[in-house]
Amino acid sequence: MSQVQQTAAPGAAVQPQISSADLAGTWQHVCALEDIWPNTGVCALVEGRQIAIFRMHDDVLYAIDNHDPHSGANVLSRGIIGDLGGEPVVASPIYKQHYQLRTGICVEDAGTRLTTYPVELRNGAVWVQA
Repeated sequence: MSQVQQTAAPGAAVQPQISSADLAGTWQHVCALEDIWPNTGVCALVEGRQIAIFRMHDDVLYAIDNHDPHSGANVLSRGIIGDLGGEPVVASPIYKQHYQLRTGICVEDAGTRLTTYPVELRNGAVWVQA
């Protein structure tokens, strides 16, 4: 895994994102940052993949698979985001497993890991690499 540094508009928070996605992938514009409410997620179709993109209260962005392997549903973008022990997570709206947004690891089942994707804020626009 490698670390990708987000680029941000002046004054915006910058957070490193760990990615297990193919780093040779294509960057795609997804939406304007203002289209994602703080502390919520949205789903975007990027290169044929459903990707859940989360905007934290400080404008830090995370991108993970939208597919919840425990329920089999594409619902993680609708999960509740928060933190467990300082680690940002999303809770699945179906069976409530928590997935770490930085790594994609399921807190309750460390053997389950989602793909994470590099995500950047460029001049007020959200971009994802898939």
